[in-house]
Amino acid sequence: METAAFTDEEIDAGEALFRRPWQFLRSVPRLDVLPPAAGPEIAFAGRSNVGKSSLINALVGHRGLARTSNTPGRTQELNFFGASGVGLTIVDMPGYGFAQAPKAKVEEWTGLVRDYLRGRPTLMRVLLLIDARHGLKPPDRDVMELMDQAAVSYQAVLTKTDKIKPPELAQRMATTTEELRRHAAAYPGLLATSAQSGSGVAELRAHIAQLGAA
Repeated sequence: METAAFTDEEIDAGEALFRRPWQFLRSVPRLDVLPPAAGPEIAFAGRSNVGKSSLINALVGHRGLARTSNTPGRTQELNFFGASGVGLTIVDMPGYGFAQAPKAKVEEWTGLVRDYLRGRPTLMRVLLLIDARHGLKPPDRDVMELMDQAAVSYQAVLTKTDKIKPPELAQRMATTTEELRRHAAAYPGLLATSAQSGSGVAELRAHIAQLGAA
């Protein structure tokens, strides 16, 4: 099983980054109103209801920063977050796959996700969130193929790891890691997190801090 590892210094750097007061910057419903490409961006992508907003809130220690919902498909725009003095921007993307919304609306924001992934020059890394209970699904593989073709670097992050037992989690990590090895743009090292328990959040902070310092 290949998991990302971090030193104490890297963990500390991540904690320092996310002690800053992060805030919502803007929502972007269409590519033609994207903010000017400036500093690096890290995008959170994943199926509807995978827990993107909850994980962002866990990272910043603020439950109300990114809007969460039990209804799949609640996030329908690109939501940008930043902190004063930090050149890095976090982007919460609409979920792909199932969503309780009109088909035309789902197709619209799915297209927004795909177009942003293909063409944003400041996109440094995509954190591809995968529900630990279910593993990779066909919609994930479609997006992975898209990012492989566009040479967009992405890293897999398991979410909701508190919802399954340790042996099942170990097996899920092993099978996910094995599949990721077959994808050209997949960054090595799997991260396993739980927004509920806080497990893996410090490591994810450290990883993002590394990207911001690169």
